[in-house]
Formats: sequence, structure tokens, C-alpha cells
Amino acid sequence: MRAPADAYPPIADYGVIANGVTSALVSRTGSIDWCCLPRLDSASAFGRLLDWERGGFCRLAPVHAGATRREYVEQSLVLATTFTSGGGEAVVYDLIPLPRQGGELPGVLRIVEGRAGVVALDLRIEPRFDYGQVRPWLRRDGPRRFTAIGGDDALVISCEGELDCDDAHGLSARLEVRAGERVRLAIDFARPESVDPQPPPPASAGELDRRLEETVQRWAQWASQARGATGPPDPRVLRSAIVLQGLTHPATGAMAAAATTSLPEAIGAQRNWDYRFSWIRDSTFAVRSLAEIGFVEEADAFRRFVARSAAGHGDELQIAYGLGGGRRLSEQELDHLDGYRGSRPVRSGNGAVRQLQLDTIGELVNLSWAWHRRGHSPDDDHWRFLVSVVDLAAERWGEPDAGLWEWRGDPQHFVHSKALCWSALERGIRLAQECGRSEPVAQWSQARARVRAAVEEHGYDPARNTFVQAFGRDELDAALLLLPMAGFVAWDDERMVGTVDAVREELGAGGGLLYRYRRSDSLGGKEGAFLACTFWLAECLARQARGAEAREVFDAGCAAANDLGLFSEELDSETGEMLGNLPQALTHFSHISAAVALGAAELRTAPGTPTSPP
Repeated sequence: MRAPADAYPPIADYGVIANGVTSALVSRTGSIDWCCLPRLDSASAFGRLLDWERGGFCRLAPVHAGATRREYVEQSLVLATTFTSGGGEAVVYDLIPLPRQGGELPGVLRIVEGRAGVVALDLRIEPRFDYGQVRPWLRRDGPRRFTAIGGDDALVISCEGELDCDDAHGLSARLEVRAGERVRLAIDFARPESVDPQPPPPASAGELDRRLEETVQRWAQWASQARGATGPPDPRVLRSAIVLQGLTHPATGAMAAAATTSLPEAIGAQRNWDYRFSWIRDSTFAVRSLAEIGFVEEADAFRRFVARSAAGHGDELQIAYGLGGGRRLSEQELDHLDGYRGSRPVRSGNGAVRQLQLDTIGELVNLSWAWHRRGHSPDDDHWRFLVSVVDLAAERWGEPDAGLWEWRGDPQHFVHSKALCWSALERGIRLAQECGRSEPVAQWSQARARVRAAVEEHGYDPARNTFVQAFGRDELDAALLLLPMAGFVAWDDERMVGTVDAVREELGAGGGLLYRYRRSDSLGGKEGAFLACTFWLAECLARQARGAEAREVFDAGCAAANDLGLFSEELDSETGEMLGNLPQALTHFSHISAAVALGAAELRTAPGTPTSPP
């Protein structure tokens, strides 16, 4: 049986808790409806977000309805939800503790703290392993303690309230908390063989409290590295950086593109993709955005992950990898799941990993170029790898591809992809020149000239003064806003100014937002405004000294965040409803970069700012 669509909360109702290894989505009503263990790209243990009846959840909420408010604790990903109920008040702290040395397996910690009066809460836990397919064996292992076992998954569940097991393969408890009291719930992942016949002893109340305090402190220490142009960055910008760090695996440096799979870009349609992997093109955004606000080490870790995962051979490059560097991300349709509000199919893995996306070549070289400009030139081993990548651009730039948007129809000659091949050649040449390398610069220069000539002849419409989406097509594409970032055209080049105006006019979704394109892609359903594109537009306007327009567009993009500062991939321009996976790394990257560009533009035009060096 399928749940009615209105059983699912709006996507904006969810907050994320994460520690880089894994994450969970917590609803405004106190329910963990998405959590994959032991790793963010593992199968779900709680997956009600994608099937309300079969997916599993962990709900902790007041018995009596009342007011709710929520926020993150200081500069962390510890979520504090305050419930006012029955004349009392209590706060639920939800977190995934940051890993310590030793690499312990992850888990979720929920601590209820009484603030006033007495609050009664109902706890209901229904683990469902392997994307809802396995109802676990629930076994009592001691006072107030159960293990849930199924397949190669296990959870150790410890609670200071009395847990009851029922025939529905779930656990329930009624909890009461008074002012100054705490009740703790720990859900730790384990391997079945490690808890059979007996799990290790549970952590004490003091130890669980220390995990909460330590997690908040470590997040604060990390966030203290942030730097803005004239001091600490805007809190909203710092929140985006914190979210990105929460998606970054602490051991490998890989950053997941999102914490979820298959949240739809169009309700009821098949635009449902798995983004729990690490995309090469995101690494360039990471270096641009995170390093610009002080997080250089994290940007470098992502850069090194990409270089390792690509295995040093350009011809073996793929566009995305698992969080450990794995290459096999085969796409499967999970037909047993209903999908968010009936949006099917639900997918695990991403078939786009086998596509030809030529822009990835350029992004990889741009990554090394950006790092070189920061004073870190490639060593001999990395240079050999870069040569193979630049050679690939020279050999394959003339082929049609799937492009940045991972087009699932026939390959096209996308202008953005061609420009990124030009960028690979351009920056490969400059790296060779600045680093004293004797690679085939003449050959690369010839290829670079051919790419530019092709784009300017077939990818630019002089009558409208705009670049176009693909050769031989009139449609526009918001990816064109990235051409200056690739170095293909200056931000203030008259052709780029014309492109910005044309994209804004033809792809405008109202209220300052943008669609990524309007051309039919045969996937069905009407997708929403693409939030990263809105921030790309704001950055272009800021760098073209159009500050007032940039501020208007930037503020429209910021308004698309939920109350916790989280961005999804898209927004329904008519209803304002979030669409797509949450939180979306590309949107948060683009938010940071736009904020940096806008801040620099406004600083230049501020009263009293020198117009030239003294």
C-alpha cells in the first residue's frame, strides 16, 4: 500500500546532521526519516523519506502538540529542536558525533533536556535495512538495550527509557523529562558478528554528554578558521561552509554532492537521481569557494582525493567516484519503494558515471591551475597525469557529450563543454610555461585555437549577442554563466554581458530565480528553478559592476534556503517548495562564491574606498 502524498513533509521541513562519514535528515516534528549507515552512500537504515510505509524511521516527539522551534547549536551541525508542550519545554539535541582517532563506526545520538515543567514524549524506532527491504531481528541484550540485526547490518540501541518490542518489528517508549533532567538515546552502527552473541557495554550518560559537548567544541574550532574580506564571513556563508564540511569524508577528503538520493526535481516525475557521490567538477567549486573564505586545507584534501581516484590516467577518468574513491556506481532502480510523494523510480547509484562529460577534463586541469596559483605547483608525477588529461582535451574536444547537466538524450555539442576543453588546453599551456615543462605546447596551442574558432563560429549568436547552449541550437543554458570562470571570456566582455542579459531574460523563473534550460529533455515533469544558477547569475552581475542587480538576485537565492540555512537543488517557482536532493553541495558552493564576489564589489563601491592604489 502506498502512503498518500500529503503524508510526506515538505523537503524544507528537514534539517541535516552529519559528520562527513554519514548524515541523517531530521524533520521538524522530531523524526529521523533518512539515515544511511555506516556511510552516507550506504543503503538506508531509516528511509521513510522515500517510502512512508516501508522505509523506517526514528521519531521522538511530544505526546501533546505544541509550538516548535529549531536551530543549530552555535557553528555546528548539532540540531536543537525545542518543543513547548503541556505546559513544559524540552529541547532535543540531534547529532552524529565527529569521529575520533581510531575510526569508530558512526551512530546517531539524541539527547532530550528538560527546560521547564514536565514534557512527555513518545519514542518510536523502526529500523529497516537495505532501503526498507529488511525488517531486522530485534533482540534484547540488556536493560533498556536492543540490537537490530539483518544481513550485514546491525544497530545497537540504548535508551534511558524502557523500550518495548512489538510484532511490527519496532521499539517504543514513553519518556518524561523535567527541568534540568536529560534522557539519552544512542543508536550505533555495528557489524552483526561484533554484537553476536553480546554487544560491547553501553556508553555512560556522562560519556554521551561529553560527545555532545566535544562535537560542538570541535565544530567551533573548525569554523574559527573562516575569513571574510574584512573580518568574519556572513553567518549564512559560514553555514554553507559548515554544511559542505558535513558532507566531506574526514579520511578521504571526498565531498558528497548531497546527503540524499531520489528527492525529485519534479513531483511525480522520474527526475530522481542519487547524488551521494563525489563529482570531479565540484572539486573546482570547492577550491574557489572554501579556500576563498579560509578553508584551504579542506579544499586541498578534495583536490588530492580527485587526483588519487582518477588513478593518474586521463583516459581512465570518470566524472564521479564513491566517497572512498570507488568507481562502480552502477545505477539501480529500487522498485519496491514508493518514492517521495510517489515520485518514482527511486535510484541507487548513478548511471551518469559512464557518460562522456568533457567539462570534467577542464575542471580537473583548472583545479591544478588554481592550486598552482596558490603556490603549489605540480610535481613530476602529477604533471604526467595532467599531460594525459590535457592530451585528452586535445583529442576529444570535437565530440558531442552529455555536458554539465548529464543529458540523457543523444549527446550534443554543448558550448560549455567545448569551452572547458579550451580551458584545459589554455591552462595546461600556462602551467607548462610557468613551471618550465617541455610538453607539447605547440600541439596544445593548435588545438586551443581550433576549439575557440569552433565555439565562436557555432556557439555564439551575433544577432542576439549571446552564446548558446549547443552548436546548431538557439536555446540558452545557464551553464554559459560559468564561461568566465573557465577563463574563456572575461566577465565584462560585451559578449558575456549580452549572454548574462539573454540568459536572465529567457531563463528567468520569476523573483530573480533561473531555470537551467528550457529545452525538452524527454524526462517528463516540469522541474523547478535551479538555485546554483541563480547564484552564478549574481556572481556574473557583481563582477560586471552591476551591484544593485547582483544584490537583488543574490537575495532571491538566499531566500530559497529553509529556516536552518539549508539549500536544496531546485525551487518550485510557483509554490516556493523545495525540490531535489538536500542539502545540495553545488548550491552551497555557488552561494559562497556569489557572496565573495558581491562582497568584493560592494567594498569597491563603498564610500571612502580608494579607486586606485595609494
